[in-house]
Amino acid sequence: MPDMNRTIPEVALAAADRWPDRPAVIDGDIELTFAQLGLHAERAARAFIASGLEPGERFAIWAPNLHEWIWTAIGGQMAGGVLVPINTRYKGAEAGDILRRARCRILLTVCGFLDTDYPSLLHDQDLPDLETTILLRGQYTECLSLADFIAAGDDIDPAGLDTRRQMLRADGLSDLMYTSGTTGAPKGVMSTHGQVVAIFDTWSRAVGLGDDDRYLIVNPFFHTFGYKSGWLTCLLTGATCYPEAVFDAGRLLERIERDRITMLPGAPTVFQALLAHENLATTDTSSLRCAVTGAASVPVQLVRDMKQVLGFDRVYTGYGLTECGVVSICRAGDDFETIANTAGRPIEDIEVRVVNDDEEQVKPGETGHIKVRGFNVMQGYFDDPDATSAAISDDGWLDTGDIGWQDKDGYLKITDRAKDMYICGGFNCYPAEIENLLLGHPDIADVAVIGRADERLGEVGHAFVVANADGGLTAEEVIAWAREKMANFKVPRRVSFVDALPRNASGKVQKFLLCDD
Repeated sequence: MPDMNRTIPEVALAAADRWPDRPAVIDGDIELTFAQLGLHAERAARAFIASGLEPGERFAIWAPNLHEWIWTAIGGQMAGGVLVPINTRYKGAEAGDILRRARCRILLTVCGFLDTDYPSLLHDQDLPDLETTILLRGQYTECLSLADFIAAGDDIDPAGLDTRRQMLRADGLSDLMYTSGTTGAPKGVMSTHGQVVAIFDTWSRAVGLGDDDRYLIVNPFFHTFGYKSGWLTCLLTGATCYPEAVFDAGRLLERIERDRITMLPGAPTVFQALLAHENLATTDTSSLRCAVTGAASVPVQLVRDMKQVLGFDRVYTGYGLTECGVVSICRAGDDFETIANTAGRPIEDIEVRVVNDDEEQVKPGETGHIKVRGFNVMQGYFDDPDATSAAISDDGWLDTGDIGWQDKDGYLKITDRAKDMYICGGFNCYPAEIENLLLGHPDIADVAVIGRADERLGEVGHAFVVANADGGLTAEEVIAWAREKMANFKVPRRVSFVDALPRNASGKVQKFLLCDD
């Protein structure tokens, strides 16, 4: 069993002791060593104490990937607070809903990111618990500057911080992360320090992350991928974190060459964009060592190109969700087909089973509902005991809501979300499976399939297709091609062409935003 006895602030301070002079974060012209990062976090912790944050109370960060995000998050946790990351794509009502439901006392945010003044978006929101808003960057008259916030903490006796640090427990809550809300209202997932550190220490070892890695983090810090398997793993391993606030394929290529980046996780769309960029041929990507990606549909050709064109030594696919961080990951030496067509094997000390509608475990290779049990499973949903009991059984099994199968060697394949499945003429149709087949069409760059009501068949597939630029592709051609490649009940009956699919920050398609022509 992994070590469950460490808190996130303990990990940060241990990194400061172990690698004091090594660069921890390089953010533009700002470079912080691990020792400096630890000192910044301690000053932030004293500022949180001065602001009145009590142990167990929530503080939120609504900002892009910045070095200030990291050390203020650690500082708030060091003071005993529970971190609530907020999606930078949210509008005022969405952010206000989370701040209100989480009863956040303090908000750290920015002005001017992508021409947005985030505090102004909250003007019409009723936020009775929010007492202080601090600007990490930018200016806004109604907010406290980060410098003034930190300075106020200098009056706190260091002994007061020591007391707070001694009160921190590994089984105490570290963060409250709200689910992506692709199908409904986000729910607050409660995780403890000990389990978060244990999960992502295990992940770091699985992908071989080390103190010679230069880790470009384009995955947003408000998401598990950018926060926990992002900057937290740098603290665990001594890798240098390079935050990237906005995804731009051309800029990423520049940074890969200039900063000799070795580690670059991301959604499949990140690597597809790099491969398609006009500057790739003149960019030196030879430093790239490791990539981690994952989705229900990962084309084999993409994995092959990531290795053979981008030059990654190792490419891993994995499976996880907010409710339990990491579930599975591929292993070094897996072939292209295994990497693309599975999400790897469960991480150590994690149980996975696939069951039918009667909760009976199915045979290897048979499709069913995926359940997970182990130290990675959340503590529950914040203030929502009904949703918690619906998700976690009395004996500890989490219902992931995902459909898939597991082979005889334990490799897991996610075929779809249970709620995405539709029934056509009495046959179960899994959109991700159909999407994967459609991606085999040479003129289809991206695709999403949803079920639509049909008077005769009950439901039929509706494909939303992003065609290659030199296209000319028609709906009739897509349907005719599909009839040759898949069973008739899987063939989409409708095809719509779109410029791009609506995706959330983790790369998942927000299918509820897809609509008829």
